[in-house]
Amino acid sequence: MSLHIAVVGATGLVGREMLRTLEARKFPHTKISLLASARSAGKTLLFNGEEKTIIEATPEAFEGVDIALFSAGRSASRKLAPEAAARGVVVIDNSNAWRMDPEVPLVVPEVNPGAIDERPRGIIANPNCSTIQMVVALQPIHAISPIRHVVVSTYQAASGKGQAALEELEAQQRAVAIGEKPVASVFPAQIVQNLVMDWMPGKDGYSEEELKMVHETRKIMGDPKIAVSPTAVRVPIATAHAESLHVRCAAPITAEQVREAMRHAPGVVLQDTGEHVPGAHPQPVEAAGQDAVFVGRIRNDLAVDGAVNLWVVADNLRKGAALNAVQIAELLVS
Repeated sequence: MSLHIAVVGATGLVGREMLRTLEARKFPHTKISLLASARSAGKTLLFNGEEKTIIEATPEAFEGVDIALFSAGRSASRKLAPEAAARGVVVIDNSNAWRMDPEVPLVVPEVNPGAIDERPRGIIANPNCSTIQMVVALQPIHAISPIRHVVVSTYQAASGKGQAALEELEAQQRAVAIGEKPVASVFPAQIVQNLVMDWMPGKDGYSEEELKMVHETRKIMGDPKIAVSPTAVRVPIATAHAESLHVRCAAPITAEQVREAMRHAPGVVLQDTGEHVPGAHPQPVEAAGQDAVFVGRIRNDLAVDGAVNLWVVADNLRKGAALNAVQIAELLVS
C-alpha cells in the first residue's frame, strides 16, 4: 500500500517525539513529509537514518498526503487542518483546536478506538496529555462499574509547556546552583524548587487545563454523568506527568478488584503489590521515555466506602501526545 504521511510541527518537542515513535513502531509508509513554520523550512532532521528537509507548512504542502500528524499549536491547526482535510488528508491533531467539536472524534485507542470511524471534518483530535493517561487508567475501573466521580490532582512536567519551558527550568536550576535569583519569563513564577498553577484562567476559578480534563474525559468515555474535580499543578521536573486519583463508581469497588483489572488493561503497567513500600511506586524518572501508563498505590479510600485511590504516571510527550497520535494512525491503516 502506498502511504504518504506528514508530520506538522516536526521541529518541536512533540513533533520530534512523533518522528521517533514512527521510527520505533515501524509505521508503514512509502513517503514522509516534515512540515514546520517558514523559519524552519530548509533545515534538516534525521528520520530512519536519512536527512529529511523541512518544508514550510502551507495548504499546498498537503497535496498527495494520506495522514497528517499535527503538533504545531492551536492557530496553525485552525488554519491548516481544514485545508489538509479538504485535500483528502486524515488529520490527527494534537492541539486543543478541535477537541470539543462535536464533528471531531476525541480518541484514546485503549478507550474508544471505534470513534475514529465517524469523522465528518476529516479530523481526529488527540486529547490533552493529562487526560490521556487518566482515562487509560480509568477505563478498566469503568468496566467494573460506571464511574461517577473522579477527584484528580496533577503533577505536570515542564516539557508539557514546550521547549522554551524546558530551557527555562534548566536555566533556573543553574541559577540556583550558583546562588543567583532565577528569572521567570516562560513560567508565571519561579518553577525550580517550587510548584506553580501554570495555565490560563477558565471559568469559576478553574484553569483551562483543569476544565479540559472535565470535558474531555466525558467525551472520550462517552458518559456525560462522570463528574471530575480537578486541580492541575506544574512541578519542576522535565518529563512525565503524575496524577493522584480518587474514584467513586455507581457500585462499590475494592482496591483488589482494581488491581486485578489493571493487570490485564491495555497500555497499563501495574506497579502495585498491595503493600506500601517506600519508593516502590510509579515515578516520573522511570516513566520518562516509556510508552506505558504506570499505575500504583491502589488503596481503598479511608473516608468513602467503596471508593479507591490510585497513583498514575506517564511520559507526557509519548503516551500523552506522540504515541497516542501514532496509535490512532495505526488504527486507520489496520
